[in-house]
Amino acid sequence: MLQLRQRQIHLDFHTGPAIPDVGADFNAREFARTMKRAHVDSVTVFAKCHHGHLYYNTQRPERHPGLRKNLDLLRGQVDALHAEGIRAPIYISVQCDEYAANTHPEWVARNADSSQVKWGKNVFDPAWQILDMSSPYQNFLYEQSEEILRKFKPVDGVFFDMCWDQPSTTKWAIAGMRRAGLNPESEADRATYARQVSLAYMKRFYALSKKYAPQATVYFNSRPLSALPEDVVALTHVEIEALATGGWGYLYFPKHVRYARNFNRPYMGMTARFHKSWGDFAGLKPAAALQYEVSQMLAHGAECSVGDQLHPRGRLDKPAYELIGNVYGYAEACEPWTRNVKAVTQIGVFRAGGQAYHDTPGGPNDGVTRMFTHLKLQFDVVNAGSDLQAYELLVLPDEVDITPALGQRLHAYLKKGGKLLVSGLLPTTLPEMGVKVVGESPFTTTYIRFGKEISQDVPATAHVMYERGVRVRPLRGTQVLAKVVEPYFERTWDHFCSHFQTPNLPQASRYPAAVRKGNVITIPYPIFKAFGTHANLPYRQLVKNCIDLLLPSKLVEVTGPSTLEVTVMRQAKRTIVHLLQFVADRRTQNLDIVEDIIPLYNIPLKLQLPTKPKHAYLAPSLEKISFDYANGTLETIVPQLEGHGMIVFE
Repeated sequence: MLQLRQRQIHLDFHTGPAIPDVGADFNAREFARTMKRAHVDSVTVFAKCHHGHLYYNTQRPERHPGLRKNLDLLRGQVDALHAEGIRAPIYISVQCDEYAANTHPEWVARNADSSQVKWGKNVFDPAWQILDMSSPYQNFLYEQSEEILRKFKPVDGVFFDMCWDQPSTTKWAIAGMRRAGLNPESEADRATYARQVSLAYMKRFYALSKKYAPQATVYFNSRPLSALPEDVVALTHVEIEALATGGWGYLYFPKHVRYARNFNRPYMGMTARFHKSWGDFAGLKPAAALQYEVSQMLAHGAECSVGDQLHPRGRLDKPAYELIGNVYGYAEACEPWTRNVKAVTQIGVFRAGGQAYHDTPGGPNDGVTRMFTHLKLQFDVVNAGSDLQAYELLVLPDEVDITPALGQRLHAYLKKGGKLLVSGLLPTTLPEMGVKVVGESPFTTTYIRFGKEISQDVPATAHVMYERGVRVRPLRGTQVLAKVVEPYFERTWDHFCSHFQTPNLPQASRYPAAVRKGNVITIPYPIFKAFGTHANLPYRQLVKNCIDLLLPSKLVEVTGPSTLEVTVMRQAKRTIVHLLQFVADRRTQNLDIVEDIIPLYNIPLKLQLPTKPKHAYLAPSLEKISFDYANGTLETIVPQLEGHGMIVFE
């Protein structure tokens, strides 16, 4: 398998034509040495930016007008980086090209009302115009890309950016839809055609890249990771762009890496040094935040990429690379334990609905990731084509549709002794679930009363459920684990009680809130969406206690706060447990940040291992730790944790 570099920089350079002194301060040796001192081993450098300008010697008119006549900025970067042993993949902007949009406005993608597609509310916003890849622009881009690949042959890699599926109603898009037997008036058909266009041009540009550089990495960015099953044919690896403070949040990367790592491709995470997002000139995030983001990548077996934007004059920001260098120095020290690893998991969680780049905040994918991270459960995110037999427990959270094909695979999985947890509105059921769906609950808000089998650590009262559930009836042989308590009435404008939801009736209804039949537990509520939206602790405890019935022996158990993250990785004869304790604080309405690292001490850890290890130590310090081992279970105490730590058993 292709081996990526561990400590990468993604260097933007989106420089408008009004900037006059492009590259005026560029010094190739200083540029490369700064990267080397910061422990960087790969830098994605720019051939073409979102403004549509080129930064190398070319006769094409798109060359940046402010770039000095004899300055080949890209050549200077590539050659200087190579002299220091640093990779230099090349960046090419795809659907964002202001030069092409202004020169050929007919190539700009159009909405159904014929207005231009633009990252802005109106035509006067300072925002990118979006090009239609079914127009002649695609050939224009192909010519640019071929020149770059030819001039810099053989390139280390190509990073094509801004490559989402863009519906359009230009004359070329309409003609293409008609040729494909699609209806341009249909929103669904426009989306289908956009997907076809994307797949076709990705394969075309992948083939072009490989023609000139067979060993090059090739990646198409800005695509929803839900599209990976089809996209992977045109990707040498997977990059998870996740600027935690730039709108992605601290849940985006761990939510998606558990899916992306299952496609037999190397994978990396991408954050940035900015306080906020791309183009945040002079915005520098706290050291603890970058330490967390990079450590989280290491803990999930991902290579690391940190985004930056070079100042138009061409000089790197020294404090930014001191910040990056401190974190990357630590990552380099960890490298012996983070390369060529594979996640060890017990649970496969199906990805719930949605094809967008960003899920709806608070949805089931957020809820299950946050909940299972709190519970220290080791899980992958899977789809209907995954190897289901690799998991002791499968979870179908809330919005997963059990198609006939998936139903057959689940039947086979359960027949071989697999275990299943299903939640949500249950449009389709399996016979093994042991329930009959009566219909959607008439009540927006109901209550849950836990049965004794799942009452561990739950106050003995009715617990409010803020999301509407489904009424089900248990069939013969089905055990009721919790019951629904319904309110006196549905709250309306002319029929309500007090400030919020209607209070509960004293007695439970005849409808269950959780049932078990053999190896299958069903919760007829969108419990993961409810937790992702409301963070009500009884929801987490309900799921935990149900999983305890199905999976009593956990791969790893760590006693610590809910903010303590745990992952388990396997590397040859080593098992490595990563612990992360960073607390993101909501400092503004829409920005979480990590500023302080608060240490933990004397952390109890239990790990299931088939054989007794010979050695146990902390990495990268190599400090030995003692442990007990009996009947396949190892127990130890981690003496201290400051942010990120690795406990190695070999």
